Amino acid sequence: MNLNQVTIPSLDVEKAIGFYKILGLKLIVEALPKYARFEFTDGESTFSIHKVDALSKESGVSIYFEDDDLDELVDVLQKKGIVFESIPEDQPWLWREARLKDLDGNQIILYKAGKNRKNPPWRID
Repeated sequence: MNLNQVTIPSLDVEKAIGFYKILGLKLIVEALPKYARFEFTDGESTFSIHKVDALSKESGVSIYFEDDDLDELVDVLQKKGIVFESIPEDQPWLWREARLKDLDGNQIILYKAGKNRKNPPWRID
């Protein structure tokens, strides 16, 4: 199996498009006001946004985007006005992470894990 697509909810797809373009995703489908799809600079997975009338009151969505130049990416995004909840920090699970929220309150974690994403020292064989 391979992860092909992740879709998140949004109250305003057009505003969300602008936000995710700033993060560096490439818009490939724009079906306003209901839907948008992006591709990444690496890999084959796509990411989409669909319009909802209300966001869930339950726990929200967490989205992880990996970048080998995490600290540089965060610096560039801060200069573009993106506000972070936390700047890159080394985590006990051997990832380096920075956190922010999108316009709909979805948690975004920009991270660098390298080999530890799929092969941490505690991996079960």
